[in-house]
Amino acid sequence: MTELCSVHDLEEGRSLGFDLPDNPVFAVRKDGEIYVYKNVCPHLGVALEFMENEFLDMDGALIQCSTHGALFEIESGHCLAGPCQGENLTPVEFVIQNDVIVLTGDA
Repeated sequence: MTELCSVHDLEEGRSLGFDLPDNPVFAVRKDGEIYVYKNVCPHLGVALEFMENEFLDMDGALIQCSTHGALFEIESGHCLAGPCQGENLTPVEFVIQNDVIVLTGDA
């Protein structure tokens, strides 16, 4: 199991990236819920963020790939627009233990 961060470090409407060995992930908080995905675009296999910890569009409503602008739903990881439309980001299983986000699946 891998600890990412305290839930208090992940602010509402924001995202944080984590460079884990061989498998970077990122977390997003929206409407009080936390979502964790592998940091890999399903179209090109590249990292999604355009700057450190910047995974969301300008409105903070969708996850955006910086390489080609694909847009993904935060809640499902489903691609709504762009060359990977219909594909999905890969979710990463986690639990919250003592206010810490802990990965439980293969990250």
